[in-house]
Amino acid sequence: MDQWTALGLVAGFLTTVGFVPQIVKGIRSRSMRDVSLIMPIFLGLGMLLWLLYGIWLESLPIILWNAVAFALNMVIIALKLLYGRNGGG
Repeated sequence: MDQWTALGLVAGFLTTVGFVPQIVKGIRSRSMRDVSLIMPIFLGLGMLLWLLYGIWLESLPIILWNAVAFALNMVIIALKLLYGRNGGG
């Protein structure tokens, strides 16, 4: 693995792990009232396009971290749909 691939893997990890605190907070509080639905929808579409681009380039960091980030983003969307309106179940 070259230094640029390693850099891409570290950068992707750091930007992707940023989703985890929001997911944990949403699960614990059972509230996603203050989270916009539009933002993760647009972000998810962008991630999907980055994933396709990474597949085309055969770039491990782009493929790996956009696939993980897309999955985490879908969890945020699901939590928003589940807990977003009234703050919880």
